[in-house]
Amino acid sequence: MKPIILTIILMLGTSGLLFAQEETQKPLKISGYAEIYYQYDANNPENNSRPSFVYSHNRNNEVNLNLGFVKANYETEKFRANVALAAGTYMNANYAAESGVLKNIYEANVGVKISKTKNLWIDAGIMPSHIGFESAISKDCWTLTRSILAENSPYFESGAKISYTSNNGKWLVSGLVLNGWQRIQRVDGNSTVAFGHQLTYKPSEKITLNSSSFIGNDKPDSIRQMRYFHNLYGVFQFSNKFGLTAGFDIGAEQKAKGSEQYNVWYSPVIIAKYSPTEKLSFAARGEYYSDKNGVIITTETPHGFQTFGYSLNADYHILPNLIWCAEIKNLSSKDNIFINRDNDFRRSNFSAVTSLAVNF
Repeated sequence: MKPIILTIILMLGTSGLLFAQEETQKPLKISGYAEIYYQYDANNPENNSRPSFVYSHNRNNEVNLNLGFVKANYETEKFRANVALAAGTYMNANYAAESGVLKNIYEANVGVKISKTKNLWIDAGIMPSHIGFESAISKDCWTLTRSILAENSPYFESGAKISYTSNNGKWLVSGLVLNGWQRIQRVDGNSTVAFGHQLTYKPSEKITLNSSSFIGNDKPDSIRQMRYFHNLYGVFQFSNKFGLTAGFDIGAEQKAKGSEQYNVWYSPVIIAKYSPTEKLSFAARGEYYSDKNGVIITTETPHGFQTFGYSLNADYHILPNLIWCAEIKNLSSKDNIFINRDNDFRRSNFSAVTSLAVNF
């Protein structure tokens, strides 16, 4: 009897191992994401749109889809590819400059490993941005809405990159050739390419340090103005319950073609996160964005865009793949730049937003 039982156990164990191997060897994975939100803007603008520098969760007083996509990922030891088609108010706002079906391409890229012994890859296509610690996917961020810093630097990019990850996973180095500042298609009349870099250092699982840059011209050649931009951030997970993210963006663009003078903008941001339980977390954010000369955010006011912001956030994981979020946020500017329903301009803007996000 014992030999029979042992034989059955061995057969089941072997079958389970083969099944596990089959599961891990499947190169194709299909996934999806959807985030529904409702937002209240105290200024209650007549067009039900948030200020023009807001791209995520930018509709007021309506239940809407911020971002929904279906993604196919194919990955083997030497090849990888991603295709994701998306819809939502984020896509409408952030891809407004693109034409036709390009407005609905969230991601489309292919990559080839070019070294037998090192983790060295070349990827090309439409890719997530190499800049910043926030993405358009709210569930992956500490706050429900994005910082002004994230909203006004690239969410996505198109071009090619070469990247190297060290064997211990502590270092990531990449160099990029891009079509422009958050562009799938270049601006008409632009014949130049842009460049970028990313350097990420993770000395431990609790610390991430990152440096990213962009260098290029995002205007037609006739009015070419070089733009130089740098993003620096650090993520510090002090314990299972407490974490801190600090970031700083600074950019400079020529005032005119061939000019040796530059318009400068910058933005510091800090986010603290507290998680009393595995399912529940809170976050507080403080930020400032200064763009006096309107390089990125145009106001046509005496002091340009100089805005402080703070927000408080709560997240609750109803299920492992279903998260409810709520946030209150206030923005306060040096000039009257926020419009209300009566077409009056105010210095401050208060909003409250809640969302339900699911991934599969």
